[in-house]
Amino acid sequence: MTDTLVNRIISLAKSQPDRLAAAFKKESLSYRQLCQRMFLFSARLRREGIQKGERVAFCAVSKPEMIVAYLGIQHCGAVAVFLDKNASPASMYAIYKEADAKLLLTDKSVKEYAQSCRVLSLKEMCRDEDDVQIREEGIMKAEENQLAELLFTTGTTGKPKGVMLTYKAVYNILANTIEGIGIRPDDILLLPLPLNHSFALRVLRAVLYRGASLVLQNGFTFAKEVENNIMRYGCNAMACVPASYQVMRSQMQDNFERVLGKMRYIEFGAGSLSVKERYEITRLLPDTLIYNTWGSSETGGAIFCHVSEEVKRQKNVASLGKPLSGKVEVRILDSDGNVMEKSDAAHPGRMIVRGDMQMAGYWNNPSATELTLRDGWLLTGDMAYINEDGYVFMLGRADDLINVGGEKVSPVEVENTASQYDEIRECACVGVKDPNGVLGQVPVLFVVAKSGFDENEMVRFLSSRLERYKLPAEYIRLESLPRNRMQKIDRSELKMIWDNRDARNLINPVMQNILSRRSIRKFKEQEIPKSILEMILKAGYYAPSGHNMQSWRFTVLTKQTDILKLKEVSDRTARENHVHFYGFENPTAVVLISNDNRNPDGCQDASCAAENMMLAANSYGIGSVWINVLMTLRQKEPAKSMLDEFGIPGSHTVWASLAFGYPVSDGVFLQKKADVVYYI
Repeated sequence: MTDTLVNRIISLAKSQPDRLAAAFKKESLSYRQLCQRMFLFSARLRREGIQKGERVAFCAVSKPEMIVAYLGIQHCGAVAVFLDKNASPASMYAIYKEADAKLLLTDKSVKEYAQSCRVLSLKEMCRDEDDVQIREEGIMKAEENQLAELLFTTGTTGKPKGVMLTYKAVYNILANTIEGIGIRPDDILLLPLPLNHSFALRVLRAVLYRGASLVLQNGFTFAKEVENNIMRYGCNAMACVPASYQVMRSQMQDNFERVLGKMRYIEFGAGSLSVKERYEITRLLPDTLIYNTWGSSETGGAIFCHVSEEVKRQKNVASLGKPLSGKVEVRILDSDGNVMEKSDAAHPGRMIVRGDMQMAGYWNNPSATELTLRDGWLLTGDMAYINEDGYVFMLGRADDLINVGGEKVSPVEVENTASQYDEIRECACVGVKDPNGVLGQVPVLFVVAKSGFDENEMVRFLSSRLERYKLPAEYIRLESLPRNRMQKIDRSELKMIWDNRDARNLINPVMQNILSRRSIRKFKEQEIPKSILEMILKAGYYAPSGHNMQSWRFTVLTKQTDILKLKEVSDRTARENHVHFYGFENPTAVVLISNDNRNPDGCQDASCAAENMMLAANSYGIGSVWINVLMTLRQKEPAKSMLDEFGIPGSHTVWASLAFGYPVSDGVFLQKKADVVYYI
């Protein structure tokens, strides 16, 4: 017999029945309720004929019902098969067939596969019923080598591989996370990650096993939702990916420290914070413990870096951290497959890992299992070295290392060094074929730069910090770096961009202006010349207007007394009506775009005008930000009296407030979603 999360939930339902177990928005489950729903789900699966060891595939939605399904599947002795909630019906069916599952639980439409698989509603299976007693016979009996879960990896090439996790592995994964991060029973953790991913799953298991509370969130695209959840549930911990740091910092602006400073700890996983980000975030959040964890679907979290401590000690800041003492072993192999007694930056090798948390193998894939599991060790695809203090340093995936005339170049090293240059927002390095045909490969650096970026200065900066053969042969400027669903840099996409770089000539001045616009909230004390302001306004009223009605009004504020009054009244009215207002600092001009309520296209017309004006401003080096707080407050005091005073008709809705001025600093680029364009 082995310990299981299911039995721990049963125990917690007795010892702390009313403690919050999981929540999503206004929906929540206590530990008693979670246990009861788990029993109900398990009983329903048995009524559907599900037997011990059979696979049940289910949609891992970011809601408490996902946890109910996961625990219920295991309680009845079946194997949980996680499906991405955003997966297409074809992808869901492919994993269903690959796992030889007996049941597919989803509320997405899979009509085209209804005849080929057995589908039930996940919501219906999770519905509540009358009180269910927590009985001793509800205890689950599981052997340590019994298969518990099938976690299909999101590989970039070929079909996904099914990682087989036994109950022994699952328990050790959650135990390692509890110990490595120091999760406490009083923690309330915010989890804005897809729950079919190994990082999110190990955090979920660990938090629940510890008897702490879990607040689920559907991604981190909107930082305001992060703030709302922290305030609503009193979250003091969070698990997120590195890319979410920049998103939250950009959207929260001055509120970043106030909101995230409430955290006891933040764990970053599924990627590594850059050295620059590690210094930056520990400076911004001095009272918050920052961790960065290395792990994989095959191992769970295995190497933990206490970033806050390493920054304080000024040692090993760039490392992955240390493997968990007594639980995880890490070794480095040379090119012949032998364990290296000593490794360093000049002599790295392939990293191998061993511990009770590792997978049992790949589902129905003995050849892949044989290549990965050797003599009890798990062979990773990562090149690394271990220093004299026992810290592991990652150079990158083995197939990402760049062979420059026989010298190995780590893209991670180039990126960490380049990211310290002030005029770079983010960057990524890949190896490409040497255009001169001499060195085999050369490094190329893709750069998301600030407005002050100077390539010659960048070359000088890197030349004083990197050996000559490590210097990028070319710098390619991008508006953003391509990323996968977990926000890891997509290096294969970067190589495609390189191969098709001639097409970048399509980015003419108009497109460059559109792609470079950012929201700016802080402005210099520098007047906008009247001639330029008039051109910006001209761009607004030359925008399209439905049926050419042009029923809009552009109210221009240039006196600081009027602008300050607008800010103060907007803020006060917003707070009294529970509407959020991020605000602005020191704009030279504010334009209120309103439209007659009798015009059914009023919102669209105002929106077109607002976009034209912001793009025009950007072309003159002037920053802008769109504030829409007045949209719903036209008839609320004191905003109503102020707008009346400005002469805006009572029949008008203020669809947009645009603040303009010369920016104090460049705006931050927010990652754009790549899955919003569909060709028919």
